Amino acid sequence: MGGYLAAMKRIIIQGSSRSDGNTSKVVALLRQQLEFDLIDLNEKNIGHFDYDFNNRDDDFMPIFRDIANNYDLIVFATPVYWYTMSGLMKVFFDRISDGLIVDKPTGRKLRGKSMASISCGSDDHLPEGYEVPFRESAGYLGMHWLGHLHTWVEDGKAPEELVVERVTKFVKKIT
Repeated sequence: MGGYLAAMKRIIIQGSSRSDGNTSKVVALLRQQLEFDLIDLNEKNIGHFDYDFNNRDDDFMPIFRDIANNYDLIVFATPVYWYTMSGLMKVFFDRISDGLIVDKPTGRKLRGKSMASISCGSDDHLPEGYEVPFRESAGYLGMHWLGHLHTWVEDGKAPEELVVERVTKFVKKIT
């Protein structure tokens, strides 16, 4: 890789209740093909959105500032729980409001950055409209939406041919 792609900093934000679960297997496949830093939301203390911002001292704002200041591409990786993103991921998305209200200059730094998402389920079926919150959030934040990748894990292992092929196509799409 040369030029901008070599200098581009990328991060995956993984929001699964199991740090070493199926979603992490897909994240590992992606990281084998392209350099990404990783934040595991399961290891962080991030409270729910609060209109009074009483949770300012949790892990969210330092993470948000780091992402806004240092990364060009943000990929959200989450399992499919009850036909939507995980609760951990939803809380993270809700808390982006803190970065738009409490620290507007940092929140504005998301403009022009790129966003994509990955889901991991137990099969190849993705509920209709699953990617809408990701895509619409990217638009609202002034970010470039690069697309969504749905994957699945069977018997603790990614079906090599299909999932690896999809991850490879996804890498080409986001670079």
